[in-house]
Amino acid sequence: MVHAEVSSADSSKLNWLRAAVLGANDGIVSVSALIVGVAGATNDPRIFLITGVAGILSGALSMAVGEYVSVSSQRDVEEALFAKERHELETMPEAELEELTALYQAKGVSRQTAEIVARELTAHDAFAAHAETELKMNPTELTNPWHAALASGLSFTVGALVPLIAILIPSAGMHVQITFAAVFFALAITGYLSATMSDAPVGKVVMRVVFGGILAMIITFGIGKIFGVAVA
Repeated sequence: MVHAEVSSADSSKLNWLRAAVLGANDGIVSVSALIVGVAGATNDPRIFLITGVAGILSGALSMAVGEYVSVSSQRDVEEALFAKERHELETMPEAELEELTALYQAKGVSRQTAEIVARELTAHDAFAAHAETELKMNPTELTNPWHAALASGLSFTVGALVPLIAILIPSAGMHVQITFAAVFFALAITGYLSATMSDAPVGKVVMRVVFGGILAMIITFGIGKIFGVAVA
């Protein structure tokens, strides 16, 4: 039982880390593409700052709100399932006991042993037993939508600060090149972390993440250049 709880906690923590890495990656790509697009049309650092801050605020708020709505919807479904299970335990306890017994039998346990386990777990905590065995959910580990929203918004902001800081570094006309280099290394790091957490091939994931981000920057920079020439 102790091992199962530790495993569940570790899995939850890993999901949070994965979400944080993906949020940071989104921040890096979104804001870097936005900033270099503007840099293609102007060299004014004030415009870079205004654009970057606006991109960070809008992106972080969008990520936070989206995560809040998503997790809230998921939690509503989970709580509805829990409420249904509690009602069934109150109104038809014998049928629920038989259902729990059948679930353990389906795992390869004999009828006699399944009945003993089902009765003992029901006597200890019938709701927890059904939630974990039937619904495959732990009622004490539901994700808090506010926590999810905060984590998503913060990770996006941290990632987005990389290109913003890079393009504001005084560099005698090299701000775009420095930004590309900073984003390249930042995406390589998020790609590496994403690969190691999902046991995927590191090289393949890093190349995919870096290529996608740099391609987005090249496209927006080109559009900015075209727009800048047209306006001029």
